[in-house]
Amino acid sequence: MVSATDVSDALALIVGELAANAVTHGPVPGRDFALPLTRLAAGVRVEVTDTRTEPPYPPAFGGVGTPGPLDECGRGLLLVEVLADRWEVMDREPPGKTVRAEVGVDRGCEGH
Repeated sequence: MVSATDVSDALALIVGELAANAVTHGPVPGRDFALPLTRLAAGVRVEVTDTRTEPPYPPAFGGVGTPGPLDECGRGLLLVEVLADRWEVMDREPPGKTVRAEVGVDRGCEGH
């Protein structure tokens, strides 16, 4: 059974990873990133939008590789892949991208 705490922890890790990626890999001078959270009927959606157009792309698109055992980075999107019920990367206009991840809140935690 998945508890509300498990969902909250998953969301915290996903938000932290996507925000860190936007700060580290997505900055363009004079532009920030956006991070809205949306309550859905069956979960929560996290969206992080920045002004870079480069990947990350979900594994379905061949973009997230497996880091080596001694690599210091490259595991964050693998965490998102494991923790999110679904995630995707969308191009946006003006140039940029949005990384969207959704976590189901109603995954067996009724009454908690």
